Amino acid sequence: MSAQGTGIVIAIDGPSGSGKSSTAKGVAKARELRYLDTGAMYRALTWWMLHHGVDVSDPAAVAAEVSRPVITMGTDPGDPTVKVDGHDVTADIRGERVTTNVSAVSAVPEARELLVRTQREVIEAARAESAGIVVEGRDITTVVAPEAPVKLFITASAEARAQRRSKEVRTGDVAATQADLARRDRLDSNRAHSPLTRTEDALELDTTGLTLDEVIALVVKLADEAGGE
Repeated sequence: MSAQGTGIVIAIDGPSGSGKSSTAKGVAKARELRYLDTGAMYRALTWWMLHHGVDVSDPAAVAAEVSRPVITMGTDPGDPTVKVDGHDVTADIRGERVTTNVSAVSAVPEARELLVRTQREVIEAARAESAGIVVEGRDITTVVAPEAPVKLFITASAEARAQRRSKEVRTGDVAATQADLARRDRLDSNRAHSPLTRTEDALELDTTGLTLDEVIALVVKLADEAGGE
């Protein structure tokens, strides 16, 4: 990461349902930082592919189209909007069809290269123009911002993750949700490019028995200790 900006970068990785999104937004609000959900960017790209009839199971087809959509991310933790070609898709990208297909799109190297470049640009802008940014996803500590002073890998038990995600998407089928999370874990952890993994210098934080406020307070303390204003 270049030294263009002086704002702090808090990098958070972890699987779906671990609490990383709620934590990241809470920390950003507490410390008046910007916020970036990189997973939403892959969802936005997946939404565009599906909307335009691209076969997302064909990596070559996805690669051929990755540069076409214009994805714009809002970095206000209180209102993290996502737009594709000027159209607000913040709600649309959370639908079942996108959720089912996002891992396939995320595994395409050309998609990752393009979005990682964009993510780094957002980070540098935030460092230069604000107190910093909290960035969450699956390859933030390993690929996107490996030099971040605060690096966390957030986890939770399979049961807790399924309960949280079921509540988030308003479905009562916790068992089906847990099975889908396990499927995504396998895909995200075993893909050839930028798999979900924990670096040795990232603090692993199991949120199963912690309240959201407790997790946020812990991360804020880590940021303070790292020297962020």
